[in-house]
Amino acid sequence: MHIAWNSFTPGGALVGGMLIGAAAALLVLFTGRIAGISGIVAGLLQRPSRDTGWRVLFVLGLLLAPLLYGAITALPAVRIDAGYPQVVLAGLLVGVGTRYGAGCTSGHGVCGLSRFSPRSAVATASFMGAGFVSVYLLRHLAGF
Repeated sequence: MHIAWNSFTPGGALVGGMLIGAAAALLVLFTGRIAGISGIVAGLLQRPSRDTGWRVLFVLGLLLAPLLYGAITALPAVRIDAGYPQVVLAGLLVGVGTRYGAGCTSGHGVCGLSRFSPRSAVATASFMGAGFVSVYLLRHLAGF
């Protein structure tokens, strides 16, 4: 196994985690809603309602944050070791998984675990376990 020590950034990870936690806490405090990205986007794809505004602002924040960060410092190089068919398939599988799991990793992993939700603990363990098994099978057995 090779560890890319130049990518080991615990300080940035800590600050990022604190910002995600603060954003999730503020959202639940001011709106009573969970910061699950799949639920937020699904709400935007439905008929407009009175909670459309905060959903739009939340998604805009997700899209604009890297641009703001890029204005302050250099963004890391993006490297994807898969082709478009694999990326599209992976995206579709994630979408199916969020429907079966009744939420995504942000809703269950960040918000659900912080609320001590047993359902979110099972969902997060399932997400992570499936990811570990998939990486092992694809990288080590199938050679991708």
